[in-house]
Amino acid sequence: MMDEELFQFYAKQAKEPFSGWDFSYITETGRMDSEPLSWSYGSMVIKELRDVNSLLDMGTGGGEFLSMLRPLPAHTAATEGYEPNIPVARDRLKPFGIDVKRVEEDDILPFEDGEFNLVINRHESFSASEVKRVLSPGGTFITQQVGGLDLQGLNLSLCAIEEFGYAHWNMDYAREQLKKEGFLEIEGAEEFPITRFFDIGAIIYYLKAIPWQIEDFTVEKYRKPLMEIHDEIERRGYIDFKSHRFYLTAKRP
Repeated sequence: MMDEELFQFYAKQAKEPFSGWDFSYITETGRMDSEPLSWSYGSMVIKELRDVNSLLDMGTGGGEFLSMLRPLPAHTAATEGYEPNIPVARDRLKPFGIDVKRVEEDDILPFEDGEFNLVINRHESFSASEVKRVLSPGGTFITQQVGGLDLQGLNLSLCAIEEFGYAHWNMDYAREQLKKEGFLEIEGAEEFPITRFFDIGAIIYYLKAIPWQIEDFTVEKYRKPLMEIHDEIERRGYIDFKSHRFYLTAKRP
């Protein structure tokens, strides 16, 4: 009975609203933690910002990361495709004169040819040919991606799917796309850091915040495997799953 009551308590806690791309409700409270990567996307971006006068942030989320890059280049733009994030990003970035463009297709960006010296992309899909088009000659593309095997163990533990449809999405696949478009000086790395959850409420909150991980997720539908994970966490104190991250940097010829 106590386990059931605790589970219900965590499930209720997980109803806390989520907006933008801010997981602080479970990360800043220590309920979810991730093993650090051997690179820093932010440091790579800031280093490149020294010598550019135009910047595009693809998939800005709620504008959290972009808003912390101040001072920004004179011409800075952002895109976002996830509808709930768009008003959040616009409210956050409007004071800096940044218009957030809504995008639906990776190969249709609402910008001129060669408009940006630097294009950055954190956890957003992209078309290599379209990135090349909006970059100026010699411009730089920096992206950090969530690989196709991200948290596969969590999906499997919940019996959510039999196989991952995006398993092919890895560093080699993405690098080959850039090569085909003639990008130069392509560099990157790929890792599978551990993501640790310390209570079932953090997992429920996370899955509700990113509905594409398990598209039909509800607590009711996945109650039995969620209870099993809850029991394991209560025994061990935590549960670990492998994430999947890679980054690539490249120059437009």
